[in-house]
Amino acid sequence: MTQVETPQSRCRFALAWGDITPPANIYHRMWGAAKHERATGVHRPLRATVAVFEALAGGSRQIILALDHCILGAVEHGQLIAHIAQATGQPKESILAVFSHTHGAGLMGLERAALPGGDLIPGYLRSMAQCAAGLVKEALAQLTPADITYGNGRCNLAAHRDFWDAKRQLWACGFNPAVLADDTVLVARVTGTDGTLLASVVNYACHPTTLAWDNTLISPDYIGALREVVERETGAPCLFLQGASGELGPVEGFVGDAAVADRNGRQLAYAALSALTALPAAGTRFRYTGPVVSGATLGAWAHEPLSAEELADKRAWQVVRWNEPLAYRPGQPTAAQVETELKQFQADEDAARAAGDPAKAADCRAMTERKRRLLHRLSQLPPGEQFPLQVTLWRMGDAFWLGVQGEFYSVLQTELRRRFPGKAIIVATIAADWGASYLPPRELYGTGIYQETIAVVAPGSLEQVIEAVAQRIKNF
Repeated sequence: MTQVETPQSRCRFALAWGDITPPANIYHRMWGAAKHERATGVHRPLRATVAVFEALAGGSRQIILALDHCILGAVEHGQLIAHIAQATGQPKESILAVFSHTHGAGLMGLERAALPGGDLIPGYLRSMAQCAAGLVKEALAQLTPADITYGNGRCNLAAHRDFWDAKRQLWACGFNPAVLADDTVLVARVTGTDGTLLASVVNYACHPTTLAWDNTLISPDYIGALREVVERETGAPCLFLQGASGELGPVEGFVGDAAVADRNGRQLAYAALSALTALPAAGTRFRYTGPVVSGATLGAWAHEPLSAEELADKRAWQVVRWNEPLAYRPGQPTAAQVETELKQFQADEDAARAAGDPAKAADCRAMTERKRRLLHRLSQLPPGEQFPLQVTLWRMGDAFWLGVQGEFYSVLQTELRRRFPGKAIIVATIAADWGASYLPPRELYGTGIYQETIAVVAPGSLEQVIEAVAQRIKNF
């Protein structure tokens, strides 16, 4: 090997971001074990980031709306996209909403409007949609030719989180030091034609669950400190995209101390900055130029510009969007069954409190929350025998950007990157609404691991999506 190629794209690009922090006393309970309902303050502001990508020749465009929220339901997501499309004149299908998945932002569901602080949710969602529409307009007005250069780093913030508790004979969702986790940090540097840094992108897979039930502050979790450090060092905005993190979470998580979230964010930021710093100039490759006789015979390498034909290849552009039909999991509970279980847990909680058993009451309260979420999810599932999983895939030069609905195990990204070496594959999961829930590997079904117990699609669905995406990448 006498040369090293760096994946690159050439397109038109713009980025705009705004503050979407909700009122400090809004409904906030995200965790079943939480004892509070309303937030008590703000750890760090939440952000909406709009990135627009367009073919250099024009005509084809993809918009990413990245939100510092955990999830949105189908109704809330549909209203958001409809408002943006109407306000900006952009087709709905061109707008891809993705979520950082922070569990510290609160659960913004309209069905929670009657709960303490829930009365603030409808107005907040409207204001967030208005902010997002304004950011799309701002970005569209700033589109400019850009080069995107990609690189990889490593960060051990994320750890495997399917942990077998042998003493209690149960699966717990927490740090499992015995299993390796995907530690890939995929970065992208976006520069103008004059070399000016326009933005950086950090694509990493790790549940933002540093802050958990003891946290009462609105927070982007580790993503806030990540952006702060990267932006301070680079002087340009940073877009974070959550990778396939179904079984991945921070080594130290489930705490109430916001300082831990900041430390986790800095850890990822330094790894991302290392990878960004190592990137070569856009439009170049690193080539062996031959031996140099010195005290030893040295091998010299140098960066050289790509040819005009090679640069033209970096402009390649194609986008496909489709719904991948995934069979529903057999034996799904009915809404009536879940409603009955919900009422029973509520009654058990009341009885436990009356009997002076706070531990049992807390467990019943957590189970009530679990059943309430399941009931809401079942009510929004599309009818029929299959779930239409939303997928967006676009090629820009040497890179493929994938936005996919649901929470995938990391094999989605590791397998695609294994099959297409030399290509940069950005994977953004938790796109659109959360109706797809988790997509674990086929072999985990029936084990009792949390992620598979709430999966709504049948075993083999994750593998089906991998094959569908891989086939379209081959066809590009």
